[in-house]
Amino acid sequence: MDQLDFRILIHLQEDGRRPFTEIAKSLNITEGTVRNRVNKMVADKTLQIIGLVDPHRVGLDTPALIHVAVQPALLEEAAAAISRFPEVSYLLMVAGDYDLVVEVMCRDREHLTGLITDRLHKVNGVTDTKTTFILHVYKVVQPDLSLVQKTL
Repeated sequence: MDQLDFRILIHLQEDGRRPFTEIAKSLNITEGTVRNRVNKMVADKTLQIIGLVDPHRVGLDTPALIHVAVQPALLEEAAAAISRFPEVSYLLMVAGDYDLVVEVMCRDREHLTGLITDRLHKVNGVTDTKTTFILHVYKVVQPDLSLVQKTL
């Protein structure tokens, strides 16, 4: 990635639907250059353009973070299995008391309870979980790429 890629990403972070023509004009480059670079970043998974949704506003009234302890030898297998749950929106390997943090979007407490007891606890290698309810979303943003850009 070079400076131009970062500048394109900054525009897309402000508005993922911003027209390539508008980005090209502001960066004084061609639309084709923007299109090619965005396509390359999407292909190599540097960039994913998505719509962020407030779960409470769409009927997912029980979003939660679940911290999961896993037997070390089974971590990759467990992560792969958990990532296939349709409720999982985010899955991280972390350091600390737990091995994984899983963000889930559930309809209600019954749905969340079933997910944890009937499915998550049955994943091979899972030894413990700790659940935290998400009561309100105050801020959801991507990292400020201008901080990285300055170090290049």
